[in-house]
Amino acid sequence: MQHDVVNSTASPLAMILAAGRGERMRPLTDQTPKPLLKVAGKPLIVYHLESLVEAGIRRFVINHAHLGEQIVDYLGDGSRWRVEIRYSAEPEGALETGGGIFNALPLLGPEPFWVVNGDIWTDYRFRLPVLPAGSLAHLVLVNNPPHHPDGDFLLRPGGRVDDADGERLTYSGIGIYHPALFDGCSGGAFPLAPLLRDAMQRGEVSGEHHAGRWFDIGTPQRLAELDILLRSGDAAGA
Repeated sequence: MQHDVVNSTASPLAMILAAGRGERMRPLTDQTPKPLLKVAGKPLIVYHLESLVEAGIRRFVINHAHLGEQIVDYLGDGSRWRVEIRYSAEPEGALETGGGIFNALPLLGPEPFWVVNGDIWTDYRFRLPVLPAGSLAHLVLVNNPPHHPDGDFLLRPGGRVDDADGERLTYSGIGIYHPALFDGCSGGAFPLAPLLRDAMQRGEVSGEHHAGRWFDIGTPQRLAELDILLRSGDAAGA
């Protein structure tokens, strides 16, 4: 089914996903939520805020569950960055990516919005959240890291993304989504990937390849490696 996707740049918005427990990061995440872990003296989530603000984003929704009050206390209402931050609280255990976004839709409104995983670092340059015609989602894909060598999705010439066999890239945890992607969903925990695959079959997912720096902060070792790179200036200048 073809959707009439209407884009608006009047008041762009981004959602940062910050509700995960971070089991693989323990014991670091026993006392600190993963998005507040610091690299080069700055919490991961703040790098996202600053990059999105640079692109003109002024409204944010952040979901939280595990130790979520620490995220609220640290970021507050966003006035430190001259933005507006609203929060989407989730039960302990969280709602997975799809359920978390669906739960926050009343705060996100009717227009396309950025979604960014709170536990990554990247030098990707954000822009206003505009979807290509006919797309319900636009994914930023990256080169496959050593811990995920087979990738996730295929990026076709012309910018369409699908789940076919071929030379796949890894989904970065960064995308633009239209609320219509979640039509027919109901509350509770559910993953995002099945919704994306269904939309891919309809030809409604576009994408791009970011060949720059990207780190999935899934282990304490990767956090330490990124900290060294940022402090040395190697990643910051890439």
